[in-house]
Amino acid sequence: YECSVVIKQWYQRRVRGEVIGDNTAGHFTCSFIAGTAATVITQPFDVVKTRVMQGSRYSGVIQCIVATAKEGPMSFFKGFVPAWIRLSPQTILTWILLEKLRKVFPAS
Repeated sequence: YECSVVIKQWYQRRVRGEVIGDNTAGHFTCSFIAGTAATVITQPFDVVKTRVMQGSRYSGVIQCIVATAKEGPMSFFKGFVPAWIRLSPQTILTWILLEKLRKVFPAS
């Protein structure tokens, strides 16, 4: 949640009064950035978790991290595109809907 709020605040300061403002296009852009950032941040953890859960190939998390690192730094991002395709639309729809609901039901 905070990632989207920070990106939205930064974006509004940078683009205020220019091409995109506090509208659906602006919310879409901020949500897209937030979804991409969330995928980039969580993908290495997801790769390690998946590899540890697959079976007895690794004796623990540290061994899995070391073995994955030996494959190269990009091995922590295997499956990035499917994860991004799954997460981004959900993030975009969630934050656009939230912003629309905030306009309909303003805080008192």
